[in-house]
Amino acid sequence: MTVYLLPEEPVFPPVDEAEPDGLVAIGGDLSAERLLQAYSHGIFPWFKEEEDVYWYSPDPRLVLFPENFKCSRSLERTIKSGQFKVKFDTVFEQVIRKCAQVERPEQEGTWISDEFIEGYLAIHHHGIAHSVETFYQDKLVGGLYGVSLGAAFFGESMFFTISNASKVAFYYLIKFCRQNKFQFVDCQVETNHLMNLGAKLTPRKEYLNLLELALAYPTKKGTWIN
Repeated sequence: MTVYLLPEEPVFPPVDEAEPDGLVAIGGDLSAERLLQAYSHGIFPWFKEEEDVYWYSPDPRLVLFPENFKCSRSLERTIKSGQFKVKFDTVFEQVIRKCAQVERPEQEGTWISDEFIEGYLAIHHHGIAHSVETFYQDKLVGGLYGVSLGAAFFGESMFFTISNASKVAFYYLIKFCRQNKFQFVDCQVETNHLMNLGAKLTPRKEYLNLLELALAYPTKKGTWIN
């Protein structure tokens, strides 16, 4: 199959022409306009090699419906203990930089380069990218960030420096999604951790139908409040 080299215009080829691993295209930039075009078409940037960004639309896609979230008893106890304080959108840049620093056993290095950080900061300033932040004794110890369009949240990455801190952030993300009638959280690719929290693999065609329905709703822009 052909892998497309993107032009300067923020356009993408059809995702049904993706490689078996989900690779749709290579190149382009990480401008706000291109990022939003990508997410609205079921595509996300995964990593950057030299000067090229790689864009993916995997099949199947890992999706979590808020009503299917599984909260373990240990996580419930952690939430009830009140040891963590959770905030939204107060230290977005710190969260994304912490995510970039996390060592991941299954990966060499990180895909979150300075260019990625600049791109997501730009859409955060547009009120479209958001962070959920976990604090312990006023210190940032966990969190996640992602993109919100319509009634969908596209999760990008998470980190923790204290056990359960990222799970607490995810719990409050799901709580927010339920309260604001989000239809799904896009978890992108399969991980045992997210599957244990209730995410399930969804065929790309079904995912794109869900995405189309979610994008018919207005986007909740601006700073989110817990």
